[in-house]
Amino acid sequence: MTIKEYLKKFEEKDERILAKIITMVEEEYKESEEILRYINKKIGKAYRIGITGPQGSGKSTLIAKLTKRLLNRYKEIGIIACDPSSPFSYGALLGDRIRMNELFLEKGVFIRSMATRGSLNGLAYKTKEVADILDAFGKEIIIIETIGVGQVEVEISNLVDTTVVVFVPESGDGIQILKAGLTEIGDIFVINKSDRIGADILFYELKNLIEISYQNSKWKPPIILTQAVNNYGIEELEKEIVNHYNYLVENNLLEEKREKAIIRELVNNFEKEILKILWQNEKVRKSFAEVSKEVLEKKLTIEEGIKKLIREVKYDQ
Repeated sequence: MTIKEYLKKFEEKDERILAKIITMVEEEYKESEEILRYINKKIGKAYRIGITGPQGSGKSTLIAKLTKRLLNRYKEIGIIACDPSSPFSYGALLGDRIRMNELFLEKGVFIRSMATRGSLNGLAYKTKEVADILDAFGKEIIIIETIGVGQVEVEISNLVDTTVVVFVPESGDGIQILKAGLTEIGDIFVINKSDRIGADILFYELKNLIEISYQNSKWKPPIILTQAVNNYGIEELEKEIVNHYNYLVENNLLEEKREKAIIRELVNNFEKEILKILWQNEKVRKSFAEVSKEVLEKKLTIEEGIKKLIREVKYDQ
């Protein structure tokens, strides 16, 4: 099949072609640039929800139960589950997808597992692009689940409209919560497995932290107690997600947030490309090797070495 034939089938809502197109982009096939150019004008309609939190907090089960409720409001839902990579094939281990098996027969639900392949931000390398593809395909809601790696997974908030941070009583004391950095990005907080000992203590620690951190914010993140396996608290979670969406729309913040995310992505990708160009320059590589030698021999400090490299790069341009 030609790429035009693939895109025609994509427009016809063929989910097998959707899966193939995602693979093309994820694996950076030569057709991926044409695919992304094609979908670019079709994105921006889907509402994106990020679910993040420590490993073992029950995120996958929570997503499965939440999705079943959201299907009463929306016909088309896409889920991106960022899974650990296999050390042999580098593919996703599919753990999250297995835990969502109750959704497999649900019409309109598309689940894609993506391997992180060593990424340290809890997301797979092409998560944003895959979310865009699902958006262009017509998914009304896109849920992105991070792998759960700790404080660096705050990156999820740059990809979604609403960020749900999931904790469990085992998450530890307030200091550990602060260390996680996740309280800085949460729009909604969930304490899952809330029937366990320590849930009430965690609730009040979070409550106090939110009062301090969000005292100047119009939106005060709610804290929801859930027991996902028993479907407890899922209705309230759905309600708060809708409330946050309405808050963003009514205060003209939704488009502003999305525009900032696009600019941030442009800056990040521009910086990456500039670095690639620099490292491809033989003079830059040679200068770096010479400066490295001087730093190792204690002739230059690291700061002096950096300044010398910058001077040489500027002169070379």
